Amino acid sequence: MHQGITAGIDLGDRQSDVCELDGNGQVVRRHRVAMKERQLTKVFQRQTPLRIVLEVGTHSPWVSRLLERLGHEVIVANPRKVRLISQSDDKHDQVDAELLARLGRVDPSLLRPIRHRGEQAQRDRALLGVRDGLVRARVRLVNQARGQAKALGTRLPSCTTVGFAARLRKEELTCLYPGLEILVEQVDQLTQQIRGLDRRIEALCKARYPETELLRQVTGVGALTALAFVLTLE
Repeated sequence: MHQGITAGIDLGDRQSDVCELDGNGQVVRRHRVAMKERQLTKVFQRQTPLRIVLEVGTHSPWVSRLLERLGHEVIVANPRKVRLISQSDDKHDQVDAELLARLGRVDPSLLRPIRHRGEQAQRDRALLGVRDGLVRARVRLVNQARGQAKALGTRLPSCTTVGFAARLRKEELTCLYPGLEILVEQVDQLTQQIRGLDRRIEALCKARYPETELLRQVTGVGALTALAFVLTLE
């Protein structure tokens, strides 16, 4: 059982609730902090080292790294495990912050703590997320174009999403109905942007993650899959 100060932080999007317990499990302080690096630093940099517990969430990667740099012991809890322990679906920020502090004070292993990937890996993985978003957007636009054509009693030719714009232009179908030419142009632009990202991913593999070359020896595994695997496991 931790004998120093244990803090639980219920991370919010703009503000977070903090509950601090002493070695006897008594609440010594409750407060709120803005979810900005400057404010978090101001609140936590002057304190003696704390054990700080927070749940996995959108902000937990950068917040946990910041608090560790400030010299605190940080435990990032599995939210599913916290809910199982508390046996409650009630969401109350102050109660959640206190629960995290009490669980962290008694036995952190109960929380099945996780370790976030490093900042560089997180940033590089964002590149894969951007590409995935563009691919999904392209698919939606192609499906929209095909769906509207069917509603007008015709069908657009079968082809891949990559070759969609070129195929419709080749067969002079971009003016089949009003607005189709805009969809075709957007699909073409997305295709060019995706190809640009593919080149960046290829360069990233060579420059920063040479271990991806080993994975690419497997038939069917390219730069995208190899990099996603390496960055997921780090």
